[in-house]
Amino acid sequence: MPGCGVVSVKEKLKVIVKRTLRQFGYPPDMQKLATETVLKQAEMLANELAGKTENG
Repeated sequence: MPGCGVVSVKEKLKVIVKRTLRQFGYPPDMQKLATETVLKQAEMLANELAGKTENG
């Protein structure tokens, strides 16, 4: 099934980001937004490094 590996990588990154935020005392009520922001930035960077654009 295509894409299964991508989901598991995203989930692992999400866990790492949440753990790091907790470790450095990031406010719990803001962790969800911060986690989503970091994951979006990581995806954009990965796409840029892979030579892809946002639209295709």
